[in-house]
Amino acid sequence: MKVNVIGAGLAGCEAAWALANANIPVRLFEMKPQKYSPAHHSPDFAELVCSNSLKAQRIGSAAGMLKEEMRLMGSLTVPCALQTSVAAGGALAVDRDAFSSMVTEKIKSHPMIEVVYGEVAQLPQEGLTVIATGPLTSDLLAEQIRELCGGSLSFYDAAAPIVTAASLDQEKVFFAARYGRGEDDYINCPFDRAEYERFYEALVGAESAQLHAFDQPEKKVYEGCMPIEIMAKRGTDTIRYGPLKPVGLRDPRTGKRPWAVVQLRRENREGTLYNLVGFQTNLKFGEQKRVFSMIPGLEHAEFARYGVMHRNTFIDSPRLLDASWRMKMDDRIYFAGQITGVEGYMESAMSGLLAGKQIARRIQGKQMLELPGDTMCGALTAYVTGSVCGDFQPMGANMGLLPALEERIKDKQLRYEKIAQRGLSHLKDVLIEEGMLEV
Repeated sequence: MKVNVIGAGLAGCEAAWALANANIPVRLFEMKPQKYSPAHHSPDFAELVCSNSLKAQRIGSAAGMLKEEMRLMGSLTVPCALQTSVAAGGALAVDRDAFSSMVTEKIKSHPMIEVVYGEVAQLPQEGLTVIATGPLTSDLLAEQIRELCGGSLSFYDAAAPIVTAASLDQEKVFFAARYGRGEDDYINCPFDRAEYERFYEALVGAESAQLHAFDQPEKKVYEGCMPIEIMAKRGTDTIRYGPLKPVGLRDPRTGKRPWAVVQLRRENREGTLYNLVGFQTNLKFGEQKRVFSMIPGLEHAEFARYGVMHRNTFIDSPRLLDASWRMKMDDRIYFAGQITGVEGYMESAMSGLLAGKQIARRIQGKQMLELPGDTMCGALTAYVTGSVCGDFQPMGANMGLLPALEERIKDKQLRYEKIAQRGLSHLKDVLIEEGMLEV
């Protein structure tokens, strides 16, 4: 009997890939292109909506450690990301169209995966099912999930605008990466103090778009994707110490550090499109044009896409799921992706990868794969499916999830490298013992 996977986002594709590579037939359901969510536009699988960055590459970082662990476990999305990467300093950013296209091609060409197009209105009644419908689950299915789970929580997610490189004023911007990391991969738009203050006043006074009626209840904004205008209202210098921080940068025209800096990151390999880093927003399109054109170098910017804000939904995973990403009250159902409360592209992909592997082991009569708690995958799984203090809120990969080293190391970068090396070493031991990794 085939395993059902609902949703062909990053999590669903990873789950299907893990199962198919274990010679277990999969039926992968995807509602696109017959129906699109408010934030999706491409018919391809694993569409990246919010940003094209998959965060840091270096092993001694939470994001880098996570991707390396996934690679060791046979991830689909990590190799695809590496093959479609664009220059982004120390981060792994991708050409999002090329990335999604590659994932789609690999999934559709796998002989063990059957793709079924169309909206799923009813959960399958037979076989094991992975629900990986993402943060924008369709209304029909969301209602079933709410009934299944006894309620859900919602917060808001926002995407940043994209501008064309050709429309930027090259006399006002400069290429550089913070502290010289990377090969001048970012376009930097430097503010002096007076320019920043004018921009700030315009930003906090700008008009936001009206949200849809279905988005109104339980209005919460996740910190990692907070709209720039909401962040700015916390104080004059909040964004200047956040996404507009000038540290590690010097304007070559003045030789000095700017008062504030907006960074633009390459959106595609050709370098024709750039996104405004940290500028997720819910401002009206006309307001975005007016206010963001006050950024030095963007006075005549052509917006290839304006920022948008959309609903994001997740379940109370610590109450509902066990460590194999399976429902405690219905062992036929597994969950994966942002709907579980993991936050981030690769975190979502990781949950799908693990859910797929756990189902495969179950079908093969094996015990659940137990990942060491000092691995990023193990720590995130423990956070999402374990007990939490207070209300459960989304979590992305971070070093704070991992146990401290026995030895005290003051240098943070060296300490993180040691923590990552420890976790990766323990993961390799487990994978070798399970026959999942060759010596």
